[in-house]
Amino acid sequence: DHLFTFRDLSRHEVMEAHAGDIVAVTGASGVTIGDTIATANYPEPLERITIEAPTVKMHFGVNTSPFSGKDGKYATSRGLWDRLERELQTNVSLRVEKTQNADEFIVSGRGELHLSVLIENIRREGLEFQVSKPEAITREIDGEMVEPYEWIIIDTSEEFVGVLTEELSSRLGQMQNIHNNGIGNVRIEYLLPTRGLIGFRSFLLRSTRGNAIMNSELRDPQIVKGTVKSTRSGAMVASETGTAVAYGIKNAQERGHTFVAPNTPVYEGMVVGMHNRDKDLELNICKERKLTNMRSANADIFERLEPHVQFSLEEALDFVANDEIAEITPKTIRLRKRILNTSERHRISRSASKM
Repeated sequence: DHLFTFRDLSRHEVMEAHAGDIVAVTGASGVTIGDTIATANYPEPLERITIEAPTVKMHFGVNTSPFSGKDGKYATSRGLWDRLERELQTNVSLRVEKTQNADEFIVSGRGELHLSVLIENIRREGLEFQVSKPEAITREIDGEMVEPYEWIIIDTSEEFVGVLTEELSSRLGQMQNIHNNGIGNVRIEYLLPTRGLIGFRSFLLRSTRGNAIMNSELRDPQIVKGTVKSTRSGAMVASETGTAVAYGIKNAQERGHTFVAPNTPVYEGMVVGMHNRDKDLELNICKERKLTNMRSANADIFERLEPHVQFSLEEALDFVANDEIAEITPKTIRLRKRILNTSERHRISRSASKM
C-alpha cells in the first residue's frame, strides 16, 4: 500500500498525512465513496456521504444501423457492457441495468449533461453505439407518481431575460427570484422538473450566445403534473438508401431544414431533416434530376442550397423523438427511426392508431 499527496502538479509518496491534506491511497480494493479508512485500534467510521439518486435515464445499445462498423469499432453487447462496467468503478453516481433485450442497457445518471459526457468519452474511444432520448426517472410514493425537481440559478445579461423566462415557463419552470445588479447583469432562479431541463442547456447557449452561466441543485421530488411544451416538428425521413444529392436536398429544403450535405451517404429510415409541419415526411433525398437536351444532371450543383443543420451531441439528444434513436460514432451523429423500413413503420403506426 502507498500514500501520495499532490504538489507541483504531480504526486509524491509520503509516510503520513494530516487533516486537510488531499491524498491518494493505493492497494485497497472494494473501496467506495463514503468509506472510512481507519487504524485497527480505532475503527471509528465517519458519517457516510450519501450519493444523490440518478434523475435521468437513457437506453444504450449496440449499433444496428446499416452503416454499423464503418465509422468506428463495432461494439458488441458484451463489449458495450464491459465498457459501462468499467465506468462504474470511477463514476459513482452512474447506474447501469440490463434489459430483456440482450443488446440494450439502461444507463441512469445525474442529469442529461452527466450522460452526455459519458457518451462523448465512449465515442472518443472509437466505439459505435446507439442511444435513446433522455427521460426523467419517476417513481411511485404513497400511490402517486413523483419526479425529480431541480433549483437552477442562471447569471446572464438583462437583454436575454425575456427569452429565457418564456422558455422556462414552457418547461414548467416556476420563478423563485430575480436580481438585477444595476449594471446589466441579472440572476434568475427557477424551480422546475428535471424533464423540463432536458435540452435546455443547448437552448441557453444558443439564445444567449454563450453569455450565461447555469448551476443546478436537486430538490425534493414532486407529483408529476403538467406537460412540457414541445417545439419539435415532424422529421424528414429518407425513403431510400444511397447518397444525398444537391437536387434531392433542394427539394427537401422546400419542405423544411436538412441535416445532410450533398454526397452524404444515407439509409432508409435515417432522419435527414426537420419538416415544416408536425407530421413526419418520407422523401427520396437521393433523387437526381432527369437528363434533358437542355440541361445535364450535374447542373444542380450550381443551385443555391441552404447550409445544412449540424447538431451538437446535446442538441441531437434534445431533438430525437421517442420513436427515434441517435446513432453515435467517432465521426458523426446520425438520427434514425427505430423501425427503418418505411412500410413496416406505417403498418405499426396504423395498428397503434386503431387500438
